[in-house]
Amino acid sequence: MGAIVGLGLTGLFLLSPQVDPAWGMYLVAPFGATSVLLFAVPNSPLAQPWSAIVGNTVAALVAVAVCLLIADPLARVVLSVGLAISTMMMCRALHPPAGAVAMTAALSSGAIDSLGFWFALMPIAAGTTALVLVAIGYARLTGRRYPFRQFEDPGPHGTEDVAPVERLGLSMEDLSSILDRYRQSFNLGVEGLARLIAAAEVQAASHETGATTTADIMSKDLVTVTTDTALVDVADLFRRHRFTSLPVVGPGDRFLGVIFQIHLISRAREDALRLDRRFVPALRRLLDPERDKPVRAGDIMSVAGPRATTNTPVSALVPLMAVGDVDAVPVLRRGVLVGIVTRTDLIAAMARTMVRGERAPQPGALPSS
Repeated sequence: MGAIVGLGLTGLFLLSPQVDPAWGMYLVAPFGATSVLLFAVPNSPLAQPWSAIVGNTVAALVAVAVCLLIADPLARVVLSVGLAISTMMMCRALHPPAGAVAMTAALSSGAIDSLGFWFALMPIAAGTTALVLVAIGYARLTGRRYPFRQFEDPGPHGTEDVAPVERLGLSMEDLSSILDRYRQSFNLGVEGLARLIAAAEVQAASHETGATTTADIMSKDLVTVTTDTALVDVADLFRRHRFTSLPVVGPGDRFLGVIFQIHLISRAREDALRLDRRFVPALRRLLDPERDKPVRAGDIMSVAGPRATTNTPVSALVPLMAVGDVDAVPVLRRGVLVGIVTRTDLIAAMARTMVRGERAPQPGALPSS
């Protein structure tokens, strides 16, 4: 879908009736290969904007120069592609479709003779830039990340701290050294390696919980609300119990969703912007039970999110809660809410596991007297 949208919009831009065909504004085959990287593997170092735009443009410039200097068709192709690869590597802008850009130029002697170096600007640079811009917009609409966050970029909250699961104790130089040692620097960036190492560490930590299931650590005697519960009552429960989430149930304790504190804040913020008010008056209006149509828990609860059964291993919940997006996981039995595992429950369970592991006798150790 991303490739369809990207090539479609780029084609409309390049093939616009207002564009003079003499400018060389047309689609070329390598754009299809660039689309594969931008939309299918946007996290690849080879798909980043610098690699895509600079790589394609540099390859076109090299190929045009070769075509203007050499007449033999075979020599044009061989030298264009080979020199394009070398130049891209020197510019740290390796982009595989750029090899096809160079070959396209070398095989299109008639067009190159008329366009000259203009070919590198239009359509190559202009078309690739259009594809990259569409890829950025498409990634935001679909919840993906493009361009990929760089190692030195601020964390998800705009602070200098990186996400907790990415705090490895390894510097950028350490990660780069690993990639160079295993000859993976063109296939994986330091950011991707950091995420993989962090995910592996979290997964390894989850194995320390052994055969523990959610039934062993979940909270069972729950405070719940219904879809008709007024938001003022929900807010009061949050204040009284210091909860961050409340399950929403129907008849027979059938699970319907979860309402989080952030839902109250987000809804009040939306109302403040929509009604051109300050946040506090908007929140007071949201919680007002006397308004014409009071807002209920069912109006703002979340029906998505992970769920578990009583047999779900605790190890499956560790990666979910480590990233910070999941504060609580409801535990269901045939659709009926029987418990909930919060981050507090999980931390307590892992702490018990660590303490028991420290107390366990080491193999070959003598018993204490």
